[in-house]
Amino acid sequence: MFNIFQRVQYPPAISLFIFIFTPYLESLSLNMKTKGRTKSLMASPLMATNLSSKFDALNSPIVMNNTTNIEDSNSPLSPINVFAHNLNDYIEVEVNNEHIINDVPIQEEEDIVVSISPNGTKLYTRKVAEHLIPVKGCRFKSFEDGMQTFKSYAEKVGFSVQKGQTKWWKDAITHKYLRCNKAGNPQPKHKFDTLDKGSLKQKRRSRFTTCDCKVHILLNFDEAQNEWVVVTFDEYHNHPLVSSINKDLNKISRKLPFSTKQYIHNMSVNSVGPVKAHRLLVSLMGGVHNVRGTVTDFKNFSQSIRIFIGDRDSQMILERLRERLESLPNFFFDFVVQNGKLRSVFWADEISKLNYEAFGDVLAFDATYQTNKYDMVFVPFTGVDNNKNCVTFGAGLIFDETTESFIWLLECFITAHKKQPVLVLTDQDAAMRQAILEVLPASRHRLCMWHIMKKLPVKISGELLQNTNIRKLLHRLVWNLFISPATFESRWQDLIEMFSLQDHEWLSEMYAIRHRWVPAYFRELPLCCLMKTTSRCESSNSSFKVNSSSANTLVQFMLCYDARLESQRYRQSLAQFKTSDTSFVGITNLVIEKHAFDLYSYTIFLEVQKEITKGLFCCYIANKELVDGVHVYHVSHLDRRNDLTNTFQVKFESETLSTSCSCRGFTRLGYLCRHIFAVYRVNKIEKIPELYISKRWLRNVLPSSIYSLHSRYGVDNQPQSVLRTEILDLMTECCDVLRGDIEGLSTFANQLKDMRQELIKKGYREPEGKDAACSVIEELVGQPIVSEISVANPEGIRNKGTGKRGRIHAPAEKKSKKPRRVRLCHTCNKYVDDHDSRNCKKITAQVQEQENAGP
Repeated sequence: MFNIFQRVQYPPAISLFIFIFTPYLESLSLNMKTKGRTKSLMASPLMATNLSSKFDALNSPIVMNNTTNIEDSNSPLSPINVFAHNLNDYIEVEVNNEHIINDVPIQEEEDIVVSISPNGTKLYTRKVAEHLIPVKGCRFKSFEDGMQTFKSYAEKVGFSVQKGQTKWWKDAITHKYLRCNKAGNPQPKHKFDTLDKGSLKQKRRSRFTTCDCKVHILLNFDEAQNEWVVVTFDEYHNHPLVSSINKDLNKISRKLPFSTKQYIHNMSVNSVGPVKAHRLLVSLMGGVHNVRGTVTDFKNFSQSIRIFIGDRDSQMILERLRERLESLPNFFFDFVVQNGKLRSVFWADEISKLNYEAFGDVLAFDATYQTNKYDMVFVPFTGVDNNKNCVTFGAGLIFDETTESFIWLLECFITAHKKQPVLVLTDQDAAMRQAILEVLPASRHRLCMWHIMKKLPVKISGELLQNTNIRKLLHRLVWNLFISPATFESRWQDLIEMFSLQDHEWLSEMYAIRHRWVPAYFRELPLCCLMKTTSRCESSNSSFKVNSSSANTLVQFMLCYDARLESQRYRQSLAQFKTSDTSFVGITNLVIEKHAFDLYSYTIFLEVQKEITKGLFCCYIANKELVDGVHVYHVSHLDRRNDLTNTFQVKFESETLSTSCSCRGFTRLGYLCRHIFAVYRVNKIEKIPELYISKRWLRNVLPSSIYSLHSRYGVDNQPQSVLRTEILDLMTECCDVLRGDIEGLSTFANQLKDMRQELIKKGYREPEGKDAACSVIEELVGQPIVSEISVANPEGIRNKGTGKRGRIHAPAEKKSKKPRRVRLCHTCNKYVDDHDSRNCKKITAQVQEQENAGP
């Protein structure tokens, strides 16, 4: 049978009568003592007379400031509690299992005590374990210990805590108050005046939670004992307590622990917002009640990181790069400041330099937008590694896309890497073209074919494109890898004449710059087919945008960049592991196949193995002749149906093993073609000649040290972080082992609780306050707060890729858009729809006048 309390309100006269004549009712009292305090209990004849017909048991205790012990073992009634706090008397009546208000039963929680004071105020408390109650006389080694005790009590009872007044005496703190968070009275900003029609207009809605609650504890500092002592403790609230089913929504229970803050931050680094992060954590934790904090709390913390960075953003990013310059070997960065504001920055680490040293023969770069809140243009430099994965050689942020900005960026790139690439691939940006000609004169500049050919439907009329095969013929011509420049020009002229496009402006322009984009003009260039479009570059850029967003600060953007670069290098490490972990399984019986496996990375070996296999099964020697001491083989190439597709000429010198093929496969791709492997098979060549082993495709082209954790700055190698991760792994492993054993899980949980209590006794607790909040963010972003700002954040950037914030609205939406409501600005005293008192231009003008006036 549950015992809850019947709320009964008595007239003040009756309450005063009970209070005065309490000493004379000692024969009916029952004494109950608890740890640290005593409750005096008495039975009320008046209440028994009025209510005995309705209740089985009746209790009415009185607790006064000077506690009186009253006992009566012969009373037929159960005890009643009547409490008196500073002459505010109230009575609580205990019944079996329900509250009755106006004869209507209302089910309540078992442990909540509800009382009625003489003036009709309902007072609430909750029964909790005695050791949790900070009773008068309790001593604490520090104020934080006392505050933690009160907070633990508040969390169990169902309210939140806020700091109150602090009293000083001779420059020393003597008293501190801790109060219920509902202390104080609501302070509405707007009041209604019946004579003022303007005051009747709807104002902004505000939710008030204060109700002048008097619950508090007062801590006094005992200088002699160097301890804090509880002087007063008031436990009765004038508002309902948070129910047990809603305790997770109480403010004190919604405080985010460090682990949750770290989770929110890590999610944001991977472009997962606070709403989705909360939803994922709810799923991981098994329900919303197991997650500390609401979606709003997650949003607020995410915003607090940006606020913490604020105006220090550019200064912090430069300090981070300076730290890496000092701590990481072979790190390089440079920046430009103009008018006290950051304008451009470039950086590249040791792994980027090693990658460029091995794979820097072909380079692509492109501008990427909306990666940071200042609209700085992000420009990563991308290449292809020995497993055909994208690798980043360095990156930069520039203020604009002018020739001067790109010249500075490329000069920084060459300063960091010391050599020019063989081939540079970009889009048709004129500023990039001019910068490449000036800074990279030894490099061949190539335009992206995809950017050019995607304009075909726009540049050529729809009727010609739809009703003819010009698109098919044009694509077949420009993408042909085997024709010579002379052949391309001849076929182009035939195509133009066929469709009478001699005067077509765009086709004429593209033909004039054909040597910059048509593959036939790059057939002599090594690895010319490694990248014909900027698709890899754009794919890499897109992956960086997956992590970052247009709302990120530069510090957050750098964290996102680090995370994406770490993911890229993890894939590189994974590919290297597959290469070293894979055993050889041949398709042919040729020894040269095993030699290729020992040489190349696994990805490239599969390509070479395909060429060896095709050379064995799909190619045959149609003719052989000797020309000037060189063997010339005519190798016929068959398709899947064994139909002849083409015949290629292979020249072979048996003494030097010098070989060349008319398909120029080795020049284009960096490994031998099937036609040469067919000739090697005939001449019983069992190993690939050293002359035709491209170093960039070898399995061990990079030093193994770059795959170690110590070479990555995207990994948190701090000792405390490593130990935290180890502890979490051990706990998870224990939970996994015990997942089906209820007794084992219970024992493990109790052991953890005991360990937690030991830590609390030793004084370990999560720090609080503004300084603690700042230190948490400093730890998360990996950058201490900057006291002096010498470089301001960039402003006023408007580039072609920045675009507009928000989606594009349809015409119907624009027409139906409601006009903004006119509101009164209390600063300029005008009804306006474009500002309010927070951002009034009058305030800006006043601040400007003060700055101009000087001190």
